Amino acid sequence: MVINSSFALSSATFIYALTSVFYIGSFAFKKNILARAGFWVLLAGLIFNTAGIILRWVESYQMGYGHAPFSNMYESLVFFSWTVAVLYLFVELKYQESIIGVFVSPLVFLAIAYASFDPSVSSKISPLIPALKSNWLIAHVITCFLGYAGFAVAFGFSIIYFVKPRNPAPGSISSRLPAWDIIDELTYQMVVFGFLFLTIGIITGAVWANSAWGKYWSWDPKETWSLITWFVYAIFMHLRLMRGWHGKNLALVSIAGFLAVLFTYFGVNYLLSGLHSYG
Repeated sequence: MVINSSFALSSATFIYALTSVFYIGSFAFKKNILARAGFWVLLAGLIFNTAGIILRWVESYQMGYGHAPFSNMYESLVFFSWTVAVLYLFVELKYQESIIGVFVSPLVFLAIAYASFDPSVSSKISPLIPALKSNWLIAHVITCFLGYAGFAVAFGFSIIYFVKPRNPAPGSISSRLPAWDIIDELTYQMVVFGFLFLTIGIITGAVWANSAWGKYWSWDPKETWSLITWFVYAIFMHLRLMRGWHGKNLALVSIAGFLAVLFTYFGVNYLLSGLHSYG
């Protein structure tokens, strides 16, 4: 059997689905062994996801196109799943709070599943349009999607505020969730991580735009919504650091920020036309 990118990424999709089942099962049935299994299954999915990206890159060169697999919606969704999986695995290893995987693993699965099963998302490897033929492509896409991954994980943690009661009953499902201070700190750290990389992504995008179109900023819809997203998370950090906000109110800002990310990512592509519509 020849393993190509399609096989590797299809396998990653089903493995990520199994990951979500394990984490959700751990939460529902209060079985830590399922969460531990979820970690290793997620790692297996990440291996297939990585292999799929590398193989797709190689296949691009074999077809004579020779570009990184970050140029269309399908490839960006695959890479988004990869970044969220990597970031979450790091968080779980660091904090040893496996139960929070129930709020993040579905995001990993849904992104790559959307890429795999939505007929409007083409998985065809195509040549780059002229505007994308730049060495800035890799730097811009990687930094932006690391930022999106940070915001996605922060969103997952923010949801916990609306699931866990203030005083959970001992032995209940919600009592197994991390302490409030850990949730708060994790959300903040992921937003800082995302904010840093989104900032770098906007800067690299501006430099790339200048080389491609002759100006750093053109108020293209995606540029505008990227800036709006940046301001939402800047407000989050201001409220946390300068106003001392914590808890559910700050979690709402994190959720609003991720909704802005989703519109920047999907809404601009499908609802608005502009220089980034091809993405």
